[in-house]
Amino acid sequence: MDTFVALTVFTVFGTLLIGLAIVCWTVVKLVGAGAARSVSVDEARLLQEIHRGLSRMEERVEALETLLFNQEKGGRR
Repeated sequence: MDTFVALTVFTVFGTLLIGLAIVCWTVVKLVGAGAARSVSVDEARLLQEIHRGLSRMEERVEALETLLFNQEKGGRR
């Protein structure tokens, strides 16, 4: 019975220690990320421009697919 209690206490405290370590690591990463935010603003702007360009390209490809599909469908009649 003492082994079971010791194992339970070890498991509970081990889990608490691991959770505390994860929380501390997360806080350190978030605080460290504050210095790099000025760079990330430019990166975010660049990613938004890339996303807009890819969205326009997707619309064009869909329009071309529609034209080709309609052309093939009309040619088979």
